[in-house]
Amino acid sequence: MRHLLFAVSMFAFIAFISVSCQTEKQTNELFNGENLENWDMFLGSSLGSDFDQLASEATIEKVFSVVDDNGEKVIRISGEINGSLATRESFENYHLRLVFRWGDEVYSRRNSGLLYHSFGEFGAAFGTWMPNLELQLMHQNLGDTYLMVNTACETPVLKTENDEFQYSPSAPTVAFGEHANGRLIRKAIDAEKPLGQWNVVDLFCFGSTAVHVVNGEVVMVNYNTGAYENGEVKPLTSGKIQIQSEGAELFVKSVSIRDISEIPAEYLQ
Repeated sequence: MRHLLFAVSMFAFIAFISVSCQTEKQTNELFNGENLENWDMFLGSSLGSDFDQLASEATIEKVFSVVDDNGEKVIRISGEINGSLATRESFENYHLRLVFRWGDEVYSRRNSGLLYHSFGEFGAAFGTWMPNLELQLMHQNLGDTYLMVNTACETPVLKTENDEFQYSPSAPTVAFGEHANGRLIRKAIDAEKPLGQWNVVDLFCFGSTAVHVVNGEVVMVNYNTGAYENGEVKPLTSGKIQIQSEGAELFVKSVSIRDISEIPAEYLQ
């Protein structure tokens, strides 16, 4: 009997280790720490008429590169032209983590975005990006939602003194998109780190719900994500990931993604 109990215990231990290893393998490093071979890159419109010369001289290699940062390889996005760094694969039901900071070079303003549920062709949005929902990375607006082209969502919001909509978890839910109340939803709170420090952005997408988390703080929850077509909103629950070049130097330390079976309860207020 003692040998049987030992064998059962060992089997349970091995099974536990096996499951743990499988769980670990679910995390996929989208940036391999060496190069950008797993990404598509696209250069689009200039930052404005004052930047047309810069745009004409821009190349993929100048705008998107891997550089050394204190002994660690990171992605550098120059920002001198509107551009897209996009995954080749589409994702659904995931937790994505992006670690980034702003550099010193600024052309127009410190602006970028983590664009999710991206579909279609480059150039559909502002001559550069695929249609998408945006988790705004812009300095001082980190965590906002912006809906490009025909994307849509429903979000609990309050009206601000500036006549803008701001996420508030206990507020009435309002429809957003080109067809209803506009494209912009402001974050609940400012959780951004000072310039030069690394920000950790977590994006949880499950079904038609998307949660924006900035440095551990929930700043936005969007429900019923979709695309407005032929007079109705059709569910949009998956797509490619894009990171923008849009006006300033940006460094990305890591981008990782893992499958989830639900959004953790602590992020749904």
